[in-house]
Amino acid sequence: MKKMKEIKKNTASVKSDEKVVVRPLGDRVLVRELKKEGEKIVSGIIIPESANEDRGARKGEVVAVGPGKFDDGVLVPMGVKVGERVLFQWGDKLTIDGEEYEMVAESSILAIIR
Repeated sequence: MKKMKEIKKNTASVKSDEKVVVRPLGDRVLVRELKKEGEKIVSGIIIPESANEDRGARKGEVVAVGPGKFDDGVLVPMGVKVGERVLFQWGDKLTIDGEEYEMVAESSILAIIR
């Protein structure tokens, strides 16, 4: 019997001791949103992030990347890589083993944060 090689290029790491294979198709990107904890003001009151949420662009870390999309029969490679921090607009919410992710099209990624 031949053993199958594990695909690590597009693997989403959910927990350090366990891997869940998520391979986005086409020009899709799996992003884990970077959330700030509630901010504490001088008086000690904690203001939750949702209180000042503007529903605009959000920051996230790329967890898995699709192969790209075909344009006139030519595969156009993706412009983002696993591990990069990005600014994105919206996506489809996914929950994998209790952790939340967003599946976004590459066109919904506004910028790479360096």
